[in-house]
Amino acid sequence: MSKPEFWNNSKRYYDFKSYLVNRFGCRVYKLQIDAGFTCPNRDGTIARGGCIYCNTGFSMLRQQGPLPSVTEQISNGKKLYTRMRNAKKFIAYFQTATNTYAPYERLKSLYDEALSQDDIAGLAIGTRPDCVPDDVINLLEKYTKDYDVWLEYGLQSIHDKTLKFINRGHDARTFVDAVKRTAGKKINICAHIIVGLPGETHDDILETAKAVASLPINGIKIHLLLALEGTVLGDLYQQGKIRMITKEEYVNTVCDILEILPPEMIIQRLTSDGYRDIYLAPEWGKNKMDVLNSIDKELERRDSYQGAKFDSLVKSSAMPLCAL
Repeated sequence: MSKPEFWNNSKRYYDFKSYLVNRFGCRVYKLQIDAGFTCPNRDGTIARGGCIYCNTGFSMLRQQGPLPSVTEQISNGKKLYTRMRNAKKFIAYFQTATNTYAPYERLKSLYDEALSQDDIAGLAIGTRPDCVPDDVINLLEKYTKDYDVWLEYGLQSIHDKTLKFINRGHDARTFVDAVKRTAGKKINICAHIIVGLPGETHDDILETAKAVASLPINGIKIHLLLALEGTVLGDLYQQGKIRMITKEEYVNTVCDILEILPPEMIIQRLTSDGYRDIYLAPEWGKNKMDVLNSIDKELERRDSYQGAKFDSLVKSSAMPLCAL
């Protein structure tokens, strides 16, 4: 496989920055928003405590006191990026907790407030696949007439045994259903997966990637599993009951994932970062740039690209049809 020309970048994968430059003709930055949402996996609707890797503090902004309005958060973010990087356009990113988990009118009010701000070119909504009723999907579709809209679904793994272990609160069928109900609505779909989940083999992880590759999904975020203080996973790590993935394993696995994803899928993330105040492991994961550079070097060593094995998977029985 040769590198696709439409990437218009120097990478061996189609990164989000390149997509945004191709889409808007300039650098575009995401502004993280905490709108005060919670999660059905925490408030008792489904369960309490949330996923085993999730910290209970939500965003740092929330921990500092009463949340500023969406307008204030966007204004403050724009000032920072404009001063540091001379940014011109922005995406309003509702990131913290489950950002479709509220009555329709509240969601519309918050999204409308964000999109009414100057220089906002897009909207990104982080959520769970079990919290997206059709009326919310239809609302987001209306915004696509004027904005670049992303709906980010947390999958983490395609394996129900893993989803149960991490206390996810939904199964793989729920994810596939949400994707199929969103597809064709002009909404960009992004899937989140985690590499290094306890009990998963290399083949298990690639099965998740193949499932994502087989669905009408526009982008992906690949996260490194982090053990954090104050989480069930963190406790398991400190008790010596789970093993964290090594850097070599992670880099090789991410490259294997990239090779089987379609070349037009936008790579929004390749590792995890942050949480410095509660970070436990893996130690190597703290250096995000080193991880990204190592992924670049491994792809170069292989002389490989995103999508290098996608066509052969489609033609073989190795690609799932996701008829879950």
